[in-house]
Amino acid sequence: MSLPQRDEQHHTYGEYLQWPDDRRYELIDGVAYAMTPAPTRRHQEVLLEIARQVANALLHHACKAFIAPFDVRLPKGDEADEQVDTVVQPDLSVVCDPDKLDERGCRGAPDWVVEVLSPATASHDHKLKRAVYERAGVPGLRHLTWGRAGTCSENRREYVHVSSTSASLPPKFSEQVPAP
Repeated sequence: MSLPQRDEQHHTYGEYLQWPDDRRYELIDGVAYAMTPAPTRRHQEVLLEIARQVANALLHHACKAFIAPFDVRLPKGDEADEQVDTVVQPDLSVVCDPDKLDERGCRGAPDWVVEVLSPATASHDHKLKRAVYERAGVPGLRHLTWGRAGTCSENRREYVHVSSTSASLPPKFSEQVPAP
């Protein structure tokens, strides 16, 4: 697989909503990126396990967890939804402010996102999307990779190895969530 294909024209969320459903896209500063057709089986296993554990940890919190596809619209100001030009699909989003949620997904920065890195998308997720999340004010970002022995590693600003038995939620949550 290769990195997502780019369309250099400037697009908005209003246009994005009109596109056919047979492919997934993200918009970053108006540039459309066609996402890979389907994640690998291992990617899905890692994501499902992390999502299950995070959702369980949040059972008694106001925060909610969502897995992709889930539109996270990141406006630069107070523009109307149809004019927003950055819409991403984090593998996992945690949103604590119910006012940010609507039937389309989330408008504004989630409290926490997880991207499960694959060889095909690691550079895109680790560089471009990380900059988007930081600019939007996402307080917590976790990049996860997995090794051949089934260990899961967490990537923050620097590389941090996390054993397969402990990956913590962001500081605002108190529980520990084991990695798959």
